[in-house]
Amino acid sequence: MQDNYYFLKPLSQALAAHLGVRWQLGYPEAFRCLPPTIEKEPLRLLTCFSQNKDELILGFGNAEEDFYIRANLEVQFSCLSFPAEFARARRNSIDLFTGLLDVEVERVVQFENERSFALVFPGAQLLLFKMHGRRANIIWFIEEQFQIAFHKKLENDRQLRLTALNRPIRQDFEAFVASSGDWKGMFPTFDREVKDFLQKKIDPSASLEAQWQVLEPVLAALEQPSYYVKSTPVGPSLSLLSPNYWEDERASYEWFTQPIEAINAFFSAFGRYFYLQEEKQTALKNLQRRYQQNAAYIEKNFERLVHLEDSAYNAQNAHLLMAHLQIIPPGATTVSLPDFYQEGEAVRTIKLKKDASPQKNAEIYYRKAKNEKIEVQTLERNLARKEAEMEEIRGHLAALEKIDSLRALREYLKKHRLGQMKKAETQELSLFKKFSYQGWDIWVGKNAKNNDLLTQQYAKKDDLWLHAKDVSGSHVVIKHQAGREFPIEIIEKAASLAAYYSKRSQDTLCPVLYTPRKFVRKTKDLAPGQVIVEKEKVIIVSPERF
Repeated sequence: MQDNYYFLKPLSQALAAHLGVRWQLGYPEAFRCLPPTIEKEPLRLLTCFSQNKDELILGFGNAEEDFYIRANLEVQFSCLSFPAEFARARRNSIDLFTGLLDVEVERVVQFENERSFALVFPGAQLLLFKMHGRRANIIWFIEEQFQIAFHKKLENDRQLRLTALNRPIRQDFEAFVASSGDWKGMFPTFDREVKDFLQKKIDPSASLEAQWQVLEPVLAALEQPSYYVKSTPVGPSLSLLSPNYWEDERASYEWFTQPIEAINAFFSAFGRYFYLQEEKQTALKNLQRRYQQNAAYIEKNFERLVHLEDSAYNAQNAHLLMAHLQIIPPGATTVSLPDFYQEGEAVRTIKLKKDASPQKNAEIYYRKAKNEKIEVQTLERNLARKEAEMEEIRGHLAALEKIDSLRALREYLKKHRLGQMKKAETQELSLFKKFSYQGWDIWVGKNAKNNDLLTQQYAKKDDLWLHAKDVSGSHVVIKHQAGREFPIEIIEKAASLAAYYSKRSQDTLCPVLYTPRKFVRKTKDLAPGQVIVEKEKVIIVSPERF
């Protein structure tokens, strides 16, 4: 509704009154022949600037008063509002339409049957407010010639002709009869709300007189409107028709008599709704992505777990080798041995390392069997953690769907640490990969020199330091939180990152050592990234990024 002709007409009239100038319906043929302004000192355009790519601020004033227009021209939401005051940011703002600064406004012109109005300045200069929804723009003309536009990307605006915007249309009963009841053609500026209402109420098979009797009071209400900010579960809207026209039990209404008050209330209500939906959808999307990642992890690793639990292959190989040490020839690469794990006279062929003794080959298979057992325990723990996290995510998704205020949403996200990981606030933090998990910050070095920078300069003594064991890889640091121990699930998550950013990223399991940063030191003879580690512990995890 904020870009509706029937609202822009009274809004531009109110704007003219605030600026102390006359209002005119219809585009004038000659600006210089206009009569003088009303008896009030007209306001000058004192400031015109933008501090984000979709918002323009215009400040007007004289010796007695100030007046502001805020034009929000986003694709998703184009709307004007009129704040009582506006503080300009000290940085990241740019002056626009500077040729009109310190110039009095002469007149406000509302184009007929068009979602546009203009501020007229001396010298046949005009600032056009083209409120065309997703293609809204503000354009400066001199002598009807395009000068510059706020949104330069709307190339077609360069070919706009001001005379073409004015559309005088006869809209009485005789014209209705002449058009054979084509009310849509007669009233092209009706918005969707009005069209939907008339579509339901006008019977095309009825007489033209009967159809006009439905249409006429709606037109009268639009020409002498009250203003209603209508709130529904799908968001607020600005309506010129009273609640008596609608049968919507879900809606609540706030009534206004002045268009500027109404548009300010609508702008505020829509802003709260818009940012609520934007932040809620971002939070829901992030949670759904985490849920899908966990589901994929479970699906991928559950089969592996079942296979490991059902398999005793390596342990059986070790037992068979130990039972037949005396018949295994030295230097063999394979050996076929009686398999007492199967019925009958079964034989099992076992691969051997040529340079290892039979006992050493048996030890290798025993170690593999032990690692399989560790992998089973790790997978069981990880799967349980993933399933618990999925249950927690389901609870968050259900809770977020019910939240209907921006404040409540932000409080919930903060309480449960569900906010998006913010970009590093300083150049130094951007040196490292930074992750956040359950409220804990995890930093990862990017290369050997960067590892030294992370460990030697940015890690504190009580931070936890991690690194994949016996291979090159990134240094990983979990930032310490005062009064809290490092939870095992946080250590496992950071260890998975250390494994992922190492030469063992493709392995099923990777041992990762960890220790407080104070037990990691570097001597001058060590190469970049190399350190000496003391009092370390080892955890075995699957390489995984999140």
